[in-house]
Amino acid sequence: MPHPDLETRLARLAPDQRAAATAPPGPILCVAPAGSGKTTTLVARIAWLLDGGAKPDEVAAITFNRRAAEELSQRLAPALAPLGVVTPGVRVQTFHALGLEILREAGRPVTPLLDREEVLRAALPSSTVSERRRLDTAISRLKLDLAVDPESVAADPGAGPLALAFVAYEREIARRGGLDFDDLVVRSVRLLEGDPGVLATWRRRCAHLLIDEAQDLDRSQLRMALLLAAPANRIFLVGDDDQSIYGWRLADVRRLLGLALTSLPGLRRVDLVTNYRCPRTVVERAVRLVEHNEERFAKQIRSRPSASGPVVLAPSAEDDVDRCVAVLRAWASARSAADPPGAADPPGAADLPAAEPTRAILARTNRELLPAVVAALELGVPFRAVGLELPLESPLVDEILDELRAGPRGVPLPAALAALRAHANGEARTIAEALLAWAPRTPDIGALTAAIDDARVRLARLRRDDAPLTLATAHGTKGLEFDHVAVIGMDEHRFPSARSISDAADPARALEEERRLAYVAWTRARRSLTLVYDPEAPSPFLLEAFEPWELQAVA
Repeated sequence: MPHPDLETRLARLAPDQRAAATAPPGPILCVAPAGSGKTTTLVARIAWLLDGGAKPDEVAAITFNRRAAEELSQRLAPALAPLGVVTPGVRVQTFHALGLEILREAGRPVTPLLDREEVLRAALPSSTVSERRRLDTAISRLKLDLAVDPESVAADPGAGPLALAFVAYEREIARRGGLDFDDLVVRSVRLLEGDPGVLATWRRRCAHLLIDEAQDLDRSQLRMALLLAAPANRIFLVGDDDQSIYGWRLADVRRLLGLALTSLPGLRRVDLVTNYRCPRTVVERAVRLVEHNEERFAKQIRSRPSASGPVVLAPSAEDDVDRCVAVLRAWASARSAADPPGAADPPGAADLPAAEPTRAILARTNRELLPAVVAALELGVPFRAVGLELPLESPLVDEILDELRAGPRGVPLPAALAALRAHANGEARTIAEALLAWAPRTPDIGALTAAIDDARVRLARLRRDDAPLTLATAHGTKGLEFDHVAVIGMDEHRFPSARSISDAADPARALEEERRLAYVAWTRARRSLTLVYDPEAPSPFLLEAFEPWELQAVA
């Protein structure tokens, strides 16, 4: 009989979650749509394994990033304590942390861990920032996807510029006697494949292997997982093909879709079918959108019957700052009324003290978030924007202002900024574009300078890590949720990104990933979703998720 505490935990699960958590050991793929309780299911699965006789030091849960590992560890502790298990006995870490541990224990060098940008600058001193950015992804592909040997490339008289840049980079890594972030996985896989003793040790420690966010694995990560799981293949993969959005990090949804055929014969699939996070209207529209993809599992995704909340269509022909101002003002107006219990609120939530609702403005890119920052500063709304580097904070702003002051008199400020932008590149071009957001509100350079000085003061006061408003990219909110979400820039050529599609080797597959990205953004919403778009040029994704008359009726 299960431990009483475990039985209570399993009884709280939905039937689909319980079926996944208690599935017999073996190769299992748990398909977990957005908001379906995958972490809850993972915790119950680990508790069930341990209650069934698995030893803590034979259970390993591997997550996609450190944030997910920390969350899973925190939620495991109270679940395992009644079973007499302390969480340090269960390995919960990222692939890179696991690779580091494998290498370190085997006595292989793991320091210094080198920064790729710094190494590229040393290896290719004449390279530009944009060239190094392109090389970053290319080098990862050569190492993680293709397992290319740099010395074999060096011996090839027909090697092209990219291949030679890779050789120069790897030789600089060797000269410094270190390794880069990708090497933590690449070298540990090579060690596991080449040393039977090391492989046997780590197979014992991963006798029950759980893999989170399986749709995001690159080829080397999947290779490591399959090496460790074999030959018993007591592996439990949790993933969602509809949330595979990291193609630029070498994820490929086809790996998840083809697991049963290519890597794990006999794989059993268990689906979670209910989105507990989002209102019914959001689930219906998001599913209607993503069902246009061809590379996906056929599946059922439904909402909770009681999950209410609106999808707000917000057409606007205004500039991006005004669009964001309108969103923030609409939310401020709504605060005057009591925020009703949300779709994901637990029973009895209405009896608890009201918490400040969380809100998020999401955009396709960091650059498209800058107008949201301007809007928050104008309205005095505290915000958090993790990892967003703001042009206001750059000394290049002052250099551009000096250049404007030294320019010809009588030229309208927007025209002068547009001319500067046309001749700038890199960070200077980004800053010139950001300053253009101020131009309609400032008649001359003096007013612009004063506005920037004032904005810097307000920025220091309003940018806070504890703010209830988050400004982020759709990529940056994977795994997060908010009460109210607004997705801005749902315009033709912007979302989906025309550049991402045109630059892709396979534009059709790139479009499908853009569609999945929109699905991820929309399904962050717990109570309401606002979609902001140009009524004259709405995103094709809106045309897929809504009827044309719905978009026109609110225009």
